[in-house]
Amino acid sequence: MADRHPEPDSPELRARWGQFAFSKPWEAKAKQAIARYPDGRQRSAVMALLDYAQRQVGEETSTQGWLPLPVMEYVARQLDMPVIRVLEVASFYMMYNLVPVGKFHVQVCGTTPCMLRGSDDLFAACKARGMHKGHTTDDGLWTLNEVECMGNCASAPMVQINDDNYEDLTAERLDAVLDALAVGKTPKAGTQEPGRHTVEPLGGPTSLAAMVSANHDYRKEW
Repeated sequence: MADRHPEPDSPELRARWGQFAFSKPWEAKAKQAIARYPDGRQRSAVMALLDYAQRQVGEETSTQGWLPLPVMEYVARQLDMPVIRVLEVASFYMMYNLVPVGKFHVQVCGTTPCMLRGSDDLFAACKARGMHKGHTTDDGLWTLNEVECMGNCASAPMVQINDDNYEDLTAERLDAVLDALAVGKTPKAGTQEPGRHTVEPLGGPTSLAAMVSANHDYRKEW
């Protein structure tokens, strides 16, 4: 599993991130998120603000982004909440990176459905490219982690890379996705099974088939 300990505090960390503040676009999003909640409940926006902060860090570092301690302290000040409460949220949810990651954060599901359908082959494919669990490659391109179920069991095995899921993978299909990302292309997200749209049965749906191409109203037929 991924390391859930924050990056140790240090003078270097403070020098780089101690003056962190939202840029104007992210500040606007943060204000919108806070405004969704009634008076006294603004702290409920903590997940949104952590996400925005991580994404801004990603923009500044050309990576997927992460949450240095000074950045979490900034979020805590924005919401007038103890830093430890912010850290509790950030360390609980895997969507937040507590240590630096690469440009592409490769998260391979290792839970039972994915394991039974070949996730070990996906880890082997990553290892062949120099990736190791919990580490970033020397070129800063890839960070590999094993994660728990991400809800794509019907199209296992799957991998999440930054904001996209790639499903119905084999080692060869994963290699094709990684090759595309490495050269700046945007591979098709979702299922990698040819002819499959989402998670319908292979060969096509066996019920509600008219819904494939249009929003068909079955009510008159029942």
